[in-house]
Parts: sequence; C-alpha cells; structure tokens
Amino acid sequence: MRPTPRKALAASVLVLAASAGVSVPVAPAAATPHAAPRAAVCTPTRVVTNGGFESGTSPWTQSSSTLITNRAGQTAHGGTTFAWLNGVGSTHTDTLSQSVTIPSGCSSATLTFWLHIDTAETTSSTAYDKLTAKIGSTTLATYSNLNKNTGYAQKSFDVSSFAGQTVNVAFTGTEDFSLQTSFVLDDVALNTSGDTTPPADSTRTPAAPAYTVNLSSNTSGTVWTGHESAVFTNASSTALSEVYLRLWDNYHGTCSAMPITVSNVTGGTTGALSVGCTALKIDLSTPLAQGQTATIGFDLAITVPSGADRFGHDGAFSFIGNALPVLAVKGGSGWHLDPYTNNGESFYSLAADFKVTLDHPSTLLVPATGASVDTPGSSGRTVTTATASKVRDFAWAAGPFSKISGTSTAGTPVNVYSVSGISSSDAQSMLTTAKTAVDAHAARFGAYPYGELDAVIDNNFWFGGMEYPGFVLDLVSTTALTHEIGHQWWYGIVGDDEYNSPWLDEAFTDYATDLALNKTGTNCWNSVSWASSAEKITNSMAYWDAHSSRYSTVVYGYGKCALHDLRRVLGDSVMAKFMKDYATSHWYGVSTTAEFKAAAQAATTTDLTSFWTQHRIDG
Repeated sequence: MRPTPRKALAASVLVLAASAGVSVPVAPAAATPHAAPRAAVCTPTRVVTNGGFESGTSPWTQSSSTLITNRAGQTAHGGTTFAWLNGVGSTHTDTLSQSVTIPSGCSSATLTFWLHIDTAETTSSTAYDKLTAKIGSTTLATYSNLNKNTGYAQKSFDVSSFAGQTVNVAFTGTEDFSLQTSFVLDDVALNTSGDTTPPADSTRTPAAPAYTVNLSSNTSGTVWTGHESAVFTNASSTALSEVYLRLWDNYHGTCSAMPITVSNVTGGTTGALSVGCTALKIDLSTPLAQGQTATIGFDLAITVPSGADRFGHDGAFSFIGNALPVLAVKGGSGWHLDPYTNNGESFYSLAADFKVTLDHPSTLLVPATGASVDTPGSSGRTVTTATASKVRDFAWAAGPFSKISGTSTAGTPVNVYSVSGISSSDAQSMLTTAKTAVDAHAARFGAYPYGELDAVIDNNFWFGGMEYPGFVLDLVSTTALTHEIGHQWWYGIVGDDEYNSPWLDEAFTDYATDLALNKTGTNCWNSVSWASSAEKITNSMAYWDAHSSRYSTVVYGYGKCALHDLRRVLGDSVMAKFMKDYATSHWYGVSTTAEFKAAAQAATTTDLTSFWTQHRIDG
C-alpha cells in the first residue's frame, strides 16, 4: 500500500530494498476455501444528491432561489456553496427539501449534515428562532438561537427504519419579528450500507472490536500518552483464553527502546512480547466462550521517531500510522502473528469501531481517521475527538499544516493538509484529484462510507503514499493519490490478509486506479516475464521480502494486468457488475483469493482454470 516503488507509481519501478523484521512468526494460516459469496442484498448507496450544493440547486426544492448560495456573510463547510436559511431579522420562514428513496435490505441508513448557527439574539433562555430537521413526517431534531456555535458541527441520525421508502429530507427555519438567526447547512448526506454483517467465517476472532482511546500530546505532537481499551467478542466455537495486541511500530525502534509501550493492563495478564516486540500476548482473566464479550484496557505511550515515514516526524509534522495497538486475528490455523514488513504491509485486522480523543496544542492541526470534532481544551490546547465505524485501523497526523477543503460532486467532504513547502497550487491540485478519485471509485465499487476524507501531503515521503481508513499520506501525484484513495475499498472496506495475500489489495487498487484514470491496460500482459517458476502474483510478503526488486513489478504491474485480462474475458459490463457485487458481498469483511476465484467463475460460463494457471493466481 505504499506506491513508491510499488503502488501507483509502479510503472517507473524505483526499487527501494528494505529489511523485514527478523523474529520468526507463527506459521501463517493456510487459505481456507469458502463457499461462493452470497448474493448482494444491499448495495451501499449515497442517497442524497448534491448534498454539498456545489452542483447548482437540483434536486433540492427551496422556498427562495437565494437559499443555496455562495454569497458573502457565511462560509461553506466544504467547497464554496452552502444553504443559508433565515438570517433576515423579521418574521420569516425558509424551507429546503429533497425527495429521496432509501433502498431496502440495508441494515444501516444514516443521515448527516453540518450545521452552523449564528444569531443576534442575546437571550440565553428563550428559543425565538428555530430550525427543524425532518425525514418524512418524523422530526429528527429542532435547533434554535440557543444552539449558536462559532463553526460547523456535524449532526447524525439513524434513519434505518425508513428503508424501502421514498420520503422527503426537509429543513424548515423560522424567525420571529426581530434579531436575525442564520441556520447554515452544508454537506448533507444519507448513506446506506450493509447487509453489513461480514461473510460468515466463525474462525476469525476476536470479532467486532471497539476501541476507546484518550491521548494527550507534548508541545510538538511527537509524544502521546494516555489510555486505550478494547471490547471484543469471541466468534469461534473454541474458547478464547488469550488475545494478542499488535504493537506494529516497535519495528521502528528496538526492544530496549520501544516507540510503543503498553502498561497497567486490566482484563488480563500480560505475557511475553514476541515477533520483534510487535506482538504482546494477554492472557484473559476468564476464557471466553463463543458469543461472549470481554474488555481489556491499558496505559499507552507513543514516541514518534524522526523521519518522513508512515510512523515518523518530518520536522514539525508528525505522521502517526499503525501506532494504536490493535487485536491480532485468530484464524482456522491459529494466530496471525506475521512480522512487520517495510516493503509493503503486514496489517491484518477485522473491521472495528474507534472513538479516539486527542488532546494537543491548538497550534497543531490533527487530521485523523473518521469524523473529527474540535473543542477547546485547557489553556492553549484543543481536544480533537474522532469517531469511525467499521474501519480496520486508525491513523492521525499532527503539525502546523496548511488546510484546504472541498466537497466531491457526490457529496464527500475532502480535506487536504499540506506541510510547509507544498505550493497552494499543488495543494489545490491534490484536492481536485481527491474529489474526483473518491467519486470514481465509489461509482464502481459502492458509496464511500467513512464521512470525510483527509489527505496529508508531504513530498519528503520516501514511500510515495500510504493509506488508512479515511486518511492517506501522499506525495504531490495524481496517480499516487488516486491509488491511495482506491485503497479505501481494497483493504479498507474489503479487507484481506495483507501479509499473506498482498495482491488482493495492491493489484486490485492499481486496477481501480487505471479505471479511474481511463487507462485500459491494453496489451499490458504482453510484457510479462517471470523471474522463476516460484514467482506468482499471489505470493506472500515473506517471498517478496526475499525478492524485493520484483515485488512492484509482479504484485502491482502483473496483478493489475491480470485483472484487465479477466475483464476482457468476462466483458466490460460483466466485469464491472462482478467487481461491484464482489465488493458489496464482502463489505466490511475479508476477501480471500479462493473466494475471488469462485466468484469470478460464477460470473461466466467460460472455464477459468487455464486463466488462473496462465496468470499464476493460486489459492
């Protein structure tokens, strides 16, 4: 997932050899064949159209032609346009609505919008002016002059009960006879997802993790201390007596000077560190039977080393990826305790919920996974609270970034954070790229489910780019950023075992990048030349760490060309439907090579056996 040399810039094949961890891992779990993916029940959808108001007024119905505007006096949450209700200062009513159809079969439907309220009213007790948000005939919330705020705040409502219905999403603002109150709306979204239960695999455990983290930083944002807890359920029929925390970033230090330290564990007893001090065993206080839930907690300290890396600081700018301890996965053959690889990724985790509170100096901006809300902290400090649902990891950055924002045509808020030295024109170019890319991938594979998207830009990254849910690190590069955003689907939404099956995210994302950039991959398989009989697209990172000069060429280059070839076998329309259905059927789940091959075979009457052999896709 790091596109230089391997990701989106793979065609240039700049080889950067890197050493892997030296500890011996537990034998990796063998791939277990599964039944063909179940039929898609719900296609994740972004229901509201033009929720950012950047594409004119359609299909919104407004009581006045001036409600959707970019006029002076208010500012947008993203982009340049917003909806401004009231603000007249006399008896007045404004309405804004859109008819939407919420698809059936979806387990989750969430309405969100960003709201700013300013007022000339001076009372602290009387609601003179009001805004009502409704769906159908149901009132979701009423706001008033008493809810005034200095910036935007996101509001969120579960509207799953309206699945299968066509209803109006409506906002009504009323003012009394004096003193204005302005209700300013932006980035309205109604997203559906699920049937969100991942494909059944009772051997993957612990399941449904939920992490709560509270951390406070030093003045530079390079040291973070606090507490983390994890709630999880045993999905396996075998009792769970222990769990492992992956302390991935200890690869960047030594066992005697670890960047990530865990102490004061509750809910279990700390065992030995292993796998180069990147795996910490915790024996649970009580073994968990199938379906039972437990909680572990611990104090956490993070020290960010120097270096423009996915975990490191480039001068005043810190990048903090893979720093939060996450639960390892236990599969049918045991625990996945693979070593860290700097040549690619080792990160294999199940979809989880995160609530992360970051207390930091107000001079630092802190982009992060999920939707963030800033509140004042103690003197000179800000508390950023980020929440994210159904994500595989959590990352953030901290520094005096320059920030610009916008909203994609389909309604995804996008923020670009630039380090010093990135020109305003380059930042704007990356914002445009991000908005285009997130919509292009969403159209092919399913609506982007993570609310906002943050891109952190630094041309000093040696690796090119790195993806986390809702958060990417990148150089100034259209191709690389389009690739990293593609990983939101292939690794983020559709998960995989990145150490043992890296092609399932890298090849798929490079294929998606080609499509987003209107590249057809014509004749690209013609340039394939294998280095040995052992070289295969589906080899693990253990193989690629020993043959690092071939990793980019085979996994990225040959991998995406194999998918282009598969498209030519199936036909463009069949391949497009197949890929979208495959993503939907594995939404928030885990993909395997065996499942992908079975699903592809089910999509065609052509026997694909020789195709897999020719393209060296085993599993």
